[in-house]
Amino acid sequence: MKKKALKRQREVVIQVSDATVRFNMASERIDNLKEYFVKLMKRQLMFQEFLALQNVNFTVRRGESWGIIGTNGSGKSTLLKLICGILKPYRGEVKISGSIAPLIELGAGFDGDLTAKENIFLNGAVLGYNRQYMQEHFDEIVDFAELHDFLDMPIKNYSSGMAARLGFSIATVVRPDILIVDEVLAVGDYSFQQKCERRMREMREAGTTLLYVSHSIESVQGICTNALWLHKGAVWQAGRADAVCSAYMASLQD
Repeated sequence: MKKKALKRQREVVIQVSDATVRFNMASERIDNLKEYFVKLMKRQLMFQEFLALQNVNFTVRRGESWGIIGTNGSGKSTLLKLICGILKPYRGEVKISGSIAPLIELGAGFDGDLTAKENIFLNGAVLGYNRQYMQEHFDEIVDFAELHDFLDMPIKNYSSGMAARLGFSIATVVRPDILIVDEVLAVGDYSFQQKCERRMREMREAGTTLLYVSHSIESVQGICTNALWLHKGAVWQAGRADAVCSAYMASLQD
């Protein structure tokens, strides 16, 4: 039994192999839609290739917690979108084993014209939960988000912090195999950030695999045991969180 549990614990749940993500950026300025389509039809549009990720290799085992760090534009969010399946690699391969609860963009899965109450069921459906399940966990979601007085308000009238509260509460009402959090908690107040960090620690201890992007190195070190440092789309360093974060902070002072 112990051998079986140990084998499951060492199971690879995320395998990114030699992954490259390419975007095309227009190399000339076009001021209006008509000019764009004329040049498109004449095949006169000029694009410059931009590699957001370059030959990235990244292996995550079940139950591990990884902080992904790097300066703006280093490819952190692109890597998460690749793992979630939002983006496809230009080259390379991504393999995922298990269910994913992604929190990588504020408002994702919400309809701004619907109330928070209605959006709880809508967002739950997006994450694969049926209405009965969401009904059973409705009070738990609202209690954690601390939004009792705003349930009948349309989401479009929510602040970014309130939307983050609701999104995080829905995504973590169950224990997914993989939880992905990308900076969305930065818009919340300090006490709620601490509350979310405690829940992430609890989920990690219960066996959930965590990928966490944050510019707060202190937060990464407090939540994650491992860290991946991206620099200009490439893996610069990977390993124990304390060592990688220390090297990253030192590089910012050079």
